[in-house]
Amino acid sequence: MQAITVQDRDAGISGLALTELPSPHAAENDVIVQVHAAGFTPGELDWPGTWTDRAGRDRTPSVPGHELSGVVTALGYGTTGLTVGQRVFGLTDWARNGSLAQYTAVEARNLAPLAADIDHVTAAALPISGLTAWQALFDHARLTAGQSVLIHGAAGGVGSLAVQLAREAGARTIGTGRAADRDTVLGLGADAFVDLQAERLEDVGEVDVVFDVIGGEILERSTALVRLGGTLVTIAEPVTVHPREGRAVFFVVEPDRVRLADLAQRLREGRLKPLVGAVRPLAETAAAFAPDKRTPGKTIIRVTGDD
Repeated sequence: MQAITVQDRDAGISGLALTELPSPHAAENDVIVQVHAAGFTPGELDWPGTWTDRAGRDRTPSVPGHELSGVVTALGYGTTGLTVGQRVFGLTDWARNGSLAQYTAVEARNLAPLAADIDHVTAAALPISGLTAWQALFDHARLTAGQSVLIHGAAGGVGSLAVQLAREAGARTIGTGRAADRDTVLGLGADAFVDLQAERLEDVGEVDVVFDVIGGEILERSTALVRLGGTLVTIAEPVTVHPREGRAVFFVVEPDRVRLADLAQRLREGRLKPLVGAVRPLAETAAAFAPDKRTPGKTIIRVTGDD
């Protein structure tokens, strides 16, 4: 099968290559998925799990990408809850070969059934971004109706879903980004927008929740905006400067089949829409990783030509 692989830590994006690999084997409780569309996280070439397995052993050449939508083609021993020929979407394991391949092995518990009226490209934009947004806002920050939330990177794959979820929950929602993102973010339902390049973040005032996907200086400056009893949640980096009167949480998204199914149902009902940016073929994956090629929303790799 064809797959995108990485072999050299120091090569960065230039080390991504389209390669022929043996088809994967379904271990116990696994399924093999023929991948129709896949998503990736731009920074994953820096993740330890991209290069080593859970025991710390080198596993290169490895296949990046951890979001997928496709069709089950085989079941491992003991696998239940899914069937051959079923449409599915979800996450691959952080320390195993991922979704940027024609076939991949996935733990069945990390996948949810995909209805026939959801196309694979849209579904591939939902797993990491949707679960991250939900877990940040509701599991960690415990956002409720009437509260206020500041969402950084609100035009991105994660941020755009967070804006929609927060709005539906009845929260006052403020998005941030670049000037070109303003109309997109307000169109998603945000009550206000802050251009981080031209406007003062501090003018937002205090909020109940800050959700950060950027890190660095923006993360540090945001701590002062968390009101008494509020929460700052970030996926960018561990927090070193904490809010004076609130909590700070750094987390990594966790698979959740039940929540995936809920997010897919929201999509079917028109209550949630992943913001898909560019859609590229598998052979153009390296170009899609390049920072200067990114677009608002989530970049998706179309692995097969059909849907």
